[in-house]
Amino acid sequence: MINEKYKYSELTGQIIGAAMELHSFLGNGFQEVIYQRALSHELDLRNILHTREVEMDVMYKDILVGQRRVDFLIADKISVEIKALTQLENVHLAQAINYLEAYNLQIGLLINFGETKLKFHRLENKKFKA
Repeated sequence: MINEKYKYSELTGQIIGAAMELHSFLGNGFQEVIYQRALSHELDLRNILHTREVEMDVMYKDILVGQRRVDFLIADKISVEIKALTQLENVHLAQAINYLEAYNLQIGLLINFGETKLKFHRLENKKFKA
């Protein structure tokens, strides 16, 4: 899972590993909040610094237009959005990328626990401003 072409590859690999452990234990079929709570516990067990349900500002041309909760903010640099759907759609990928852009985070993960096999996507914000 570690691939040096990805920024924060080691940390995203650890997060994905935690999600795989969780999915292998619980399987699919639970509500998203169950996976969110369990993933938080697994991240704690692995000493991965994270915050759950972080409310973040959404800006539009330098004005605050609202707020959105990111499922997880990992080490103040990676967003993790989780789903519990039978299948991810392109709209879910677009939503996760939009959150990265709105929060000005460079890297994110979209993880779906709802399928029989865990599905995940590493995402990069092409509009990231350092």
